[in-house]
Amino acid sequence: MPQQANLLIVDDEANTLASLSRAFRLAGHEAAVCDNAAKALELAKSQAFDLIFCDVVMPGKDGLSFLENLRAQGIDTPVVMMSGQAHIEMAVRATRLGAMDFLEKPVSTDRLLLTVENVLKVKQLEAENRQLRQRLGKHEMVWSGEVMRKLMAQVERVAASETRVCILGETGTGKELVARTLHEHSPRAKGPFITLNCAAVPAELIESELFGHEKGSFTGAAGRHIGKFEQAERGTIFLDEIGDMPLAMQAKLLRVLEEGEIERVGGDKPIAVDVRVLVATHRNLEALVREGKFRQDLFHRVFVFPLLLPPLRAFASAARAAGGHPGVGGPFCRAGLCAE
Repeated sequence: MPQQANLLIVDDEANTLASLSRAFRLAGHEAAVCDNAAKALELAKSQAFDLIFCDVVMPGKDGLSFLENLRAQGIDTPVVMMSGQAHIEMAVRATRLGAMDFLEKPVSTDRLLLTVENVLKVKQLEAENRQLRQRLGKHEMVWSGEVMRKLMAQVERVAASETRVCILGETGTGKELVARTLHEHSPRAKGPFITLNCAAVPAELIESELFGHEKGSFTGAAGRHIGKFEQAERGTIFLDEIGDMPLAMQAKLLRVLEEGEIERVGGDKPIAVDVRVLVATHRNLEALVREGKFRQDLFHRVFVFPLLLPPLRAFASAARAAGGHPGVGGPFCRAGLCAE
């Protein structure tokens, strides 16, 4: 049976409220509507929503102020911003304030419903992960079975090197914790560990997020921004969901891996970076290469040491097989690896 979401739509245009709420209800979801940000904030404080869709440009308090106030109240409901007047500085600010996505109007019904579906999947995985943590213990991972013992041995072996690791596994299997464990057991452990989810950053912003930008490089760039690669100097950068990185950005990442230099957006001088790069994906990168969606040369640069994580059901099976007895110790146990 399909999951039902409880949604809130915030927009000053009556036609938009009517069309979106109708589309969501036809798909089996509940949809509350508000025509201004002040009412929406009060509603969000009194009622739990799975996802909020909010227009940016509204009379009185705009959508970005609504998002800022929402977070200030400690409400972490995912928010998708929408605008018919979208421009890059608006998207940058929305992302910095914690927006899950930024959509340009008019938005197709399919895109809206896919966004809802993805949020529900994440909530389901989080619930399953909480249950799994309760079974395994807060900081204990049961290393039962040959597959898991081999995985632990691989992690311990590659952690001390500078080898690029590609972590493969389903969402929720602990890819970021594996990456963090690799960093913490490497010679770079005293350096920073910086992460970026390539699937969560709009295509037009990912270069600025990774490489930074100079003042005035685009409308709204009021000052210099230091990107993730510079932040990770002498440490590790973890690029999650690299299979979702746009092709144009893949070419620029390849240059960094080959030359060890980045250029800020709007800059004209290369900047040397000393960073270990770890990547992860739930996608089949080889298939993406065949389909022309992932560069073959980049694939060979990042797919140096593939590390395949067992699916969540394997962790649960291991716990049942162990009968509640503690497993073998190791870096994963100390990291509390049971969920991403």
